[in-house]
Amino acid sequence: MTIVATDGPSVTTDKSHGSPFDRGDADFYYYRPPEPHYWPEGTNHGVKITEDQMTDVEIAAYNAGYAYAYKQGDQKDWY
Repeated sequence: MTIVATDGPSVTTDKSHGSPFDRGDADFYYYRPPEPHYWPEGTNHGVKITEDQMTDVEIAAYNAGYAYAYKQGDQKDWY
């Protein structure tokens, strides 16, 4: 795990499937607008945690994932 400094709290990135960082990364990859959320039991398993239920650190991790993907510039090629 890596410590990432953000404009908000520093976060430890958990890149596991469904984590806030993973969902931010995926949202950018699939051209979705940023909408902080995550799935504690893995994407589309269990209960989706939405922004109003997230801590500041979890939101920062989501935003860090989105920003990471943006910097990488890697997005799905639909063609």
